[in-house]
Amino acid sequence: MYCNQCGCRVGDGAGFCENCGAQLPAASASEESRASHRAPRQPLQQPPDGAYYGDASPQTAPPPAAREQRIGKNIVLCPDGKYRWVYELNLFQNPTIFLLLWKIFFFIFLGLFLIIIISDFIQWGGWDNVLTNLKIFGYFMIGMTAVVGLSYCIYAAIMGGKYCVIFEMDEQGVNHKQMPKQAKKAELISAITMFGGLASGSLTAVGIGMNVRTEMYSAFEKTRKVKAYPRRGLIKVNGLLNHNQVYAGKEDFEFVKDFILSHCVNLK
Repeated sequence: MYCNQCGCRVGDGAGFCENCGAQLPAASASEESRASHRAPRQPLQQPPDGAYYGDASPQTAPPPAAREQRIGKNIVLCPDGKYRWVYELNLFQNPTIFLLLWKIFFFIFLGLFLIIIISDFIQWGGWDNVLTNLKIFGYFMIGMTAVVGLSYCIYAAIMGGKYCVIFEMDEQGVNHKQMPKQAKKAELISAITMFGGLASGSLTAVGIGMNVRTEMYSAFEKTRKVKAYPRRGLIKVNGLLNHNQVYAGKEDFEFVKDFILSHCVNLK
């Protein structure tokens, strides 16, 4: 059982979240039961037709409901009008985060090697040095892939093999927030990477350590590109300087994708 406000795991039957103090549905039901002896029960306001997964395309979010409503298998429509769901990404089976790390390192070192190649070509001329540098770059990328793979395995082991995140989505945008316990681990890894880079004189490691983020929000009006990968349960929501990764289970994937696409009015 998870808290709908912060996503923290809570015990069955708990009345309040130990992490953020939010009142849990079970406690709300108990309060309503006691209140029913003092005042007549009022009919609950239900969301309009099409609010549930499997009905009409959810192009407009329903008004806040009197109590939470389950949408699909894992998504819950909360009383504040936001859709929330928790997703656990298996770090050893889904390569999404590994590929993201690999691309970051690849483009960093590609830029450095291009500067070296251009500099050598201007200074010495001819294509022999260019070909030699390209061979060195190829060997370097093989070594880099091995190092990134080993580092990723260590990261996955520290995280318990799972990347746990809670998503919040409404008509304005979608928020990607790592679970509190995992966020603390990620921040620790970030600090170690940054200080290790400072100690070794590696500006690349320092930059990567400083750019680790445990939360990201994407406003739909600023989103320019949406790309879906159903097999990986991944929807990339990208703006000019904002690149967000939204995950959803296969039972909820189409709902989340259609909702995002219907609210991103400035797609290219």
